Amino acid sequence: MSRRAVMITPELLLRAYRAGLFPMAESREAGRLYWLDPERRGVIPLEGFHLPRRLRRTVLSGRFTVTADTDFAAVIAGCAEPAPGREDSWINPEIEWLFTALHRMGHAHSIEVREGDALLGGLYGVALGAAFFGESMFSRARDVSKVALVHLVARLRAGGFTLLDTQFITEHLTQFGTVEIPRAEYKMRLERAVNAEARWQTMPEELEAEIRRL
Repeated sequence: MSRRAVMITPELLLRAYRAGLFPMAESREAGRLYWLDPERRGVIPLEGFHLPRRLRRTVLSGRFTVTADTDFAAVIAGCAEPAPGREDSWINPEIEWLFTALHRMGHAHSIEVREGDALLGGLYGVALGAAFFGESMFSRARDVSKVALVHLVARLRAGGFTLLDTQFITEHLTQFGTVEIPRAEYKMRLERAVNAEARWQTMPEELEAEIRRL
């Protein structure tokens, strides 16, 4: 993959996403960000999302309260905190500032998963047109980040989104049907998606119905 150092603003960040690039830091304490443009891109097919049976029961159990955009700052901070197998993070303070700015502009969104009053996990990403760029997720209890992902997929499907970009593919994501596609194919799909319309806000009954269809 190609990388180059750059100073990034929220407006520049949106233009970069439209072109298929995204920023990362080398570490939590790094003072420089880089554009990344991977040769192969992870994508979750929204119409081919695979929901394991056990996870379906967990999502529909009512154990967790799942919301959107109620505490973006806490979600991105949770994604940046150390976790087993991830002692460092690519989310540095500049990344936090940039995406919080995008959230205020209406382009960055979060999914929060709570049990009672405790925030147990969630995810965040960027929406442009009918494309959603998943950035990071975190979990403080079993299956919580997976519950957040299921609710994200249901929200995107109900709202008419056509592209869910995961940037890279991981073992965690393969169980949901995530695939890798070449850069050229990704950018063709991206161009169609960012120039289409979708709706982020959906009604609770739409989300429940969509989850049951997964």
